Amino acid sequence: MSKQSEQIAMPEVLLNMDKQPRRIGVELEMSGLSIDQLAAEVADYLNLKVERSSRYQYTLTGDKAGDWIVELDFQLLKKMGKEKRESGDIGNDIESLLKLFSKPLVPHELVSPPIEMQRLDEVQELIDKLRKAGAKGTSESVLNAFSMQLNPEVPNLEAATLTNYLKAFLCLYDWLYEEASINMTRRITTYVDPFPRKYVMKVLAADYQPDQKALIIDYLKDSPTRNRALDLLPLFSFIDDDLVREYTQDPLIKSRPAFHYRLPNCEIHLPDWGVHLAWNGWLQVEALANDEQRLQECCAAYLKWLQSPLWKRWLTPTKRDWRKQIRSNWLTDAK
Repeated sequence: MSKQSEQIAMPEVLLNMDKQPRRIGVELEMSGLSIDQLAAEVADYLNLKVERSSRYQYTLTGDKAGDWIVELDFQLLKKMGKEKRESGDIGNDIESLLKLFSKPLVPHELVSPPIEMQRLDEVQELIDKLRKAGAKGTSESVLNAFSMQLNPEVPNLEAATLTNYLKAFLCLYDWLYEEASINMTRRITTYVDPFPRKYVMKVLAADYQPDQKALIIDYLKDSPTRNRALDLLPLFSFIDDDLVREYTQDPLIKSRPAFHYRLPNCEIHLPDWGVHLAWNGWLQVEALANDEQRLQECCAAYLKWLQSPLWKRWLTPTKRDWRKQIRSNWLTDAK
């Protein structure tokens, strides 16, 4: 096991609502390897069988947790790649042009099945293998908007639990964003936009303890988009898909009983980078969400700062100051 994998800690809550080990999905976007190379490297490490689903997607079978997917992260090309075309069809020319122009910008993506959280050390070792094979990440090019996305399974579906996780994330967002060092390309693409200030203040209020339906409706009214650092639409779709579809018809929403944490970059080409960095940040959310007293105090402190007079926020850089408070007062030893 590598030195990096030793840094991977576990959350306080290890079991899900069925009293089974909580799982997590991991998504890695990268360049530097062809789709064939990426599929072969992953299959070799995990001892999986490679099946070609289309020109731009491979399914890796044989893992007891489910299938791993390797694909080009571009919906139109994937759709065209599944269609059989006759030679000379104008569609082939369009597909070739799309492939040519998208090559510098569109990453290949590795998507794991929901694996037990204890298997994150395998992901860490896999990252090291892909790095040595030539995988490139976010900061390798100014054009790269590549991310690593984590999908930690929720402990349960109770409204109080989900609300506490949301409150904890909103409190820690500025610090998480700073730690993630989001590059300019990802910022301007709006993939990880912050939640509206009005919504943040509503959720952090001490008396904000909605039932499950009210929690979902409030979220959908103020944030009916996947482009959030913490996207709750997959989770809420799992709970009540009909309700979610009343507010958004986005076909890319994938229902699952998990938080969709989209903030981190994928810096797979850097020797000291690994899944542990983003995971340790998420563990701070877990720790705060599961400490009721500390969470209430943190929400109150952040609300006080958000409600401070404009002149004070002009004279004192708001985000920097709150990040300092987070580092001083609201982080724990997650190991």
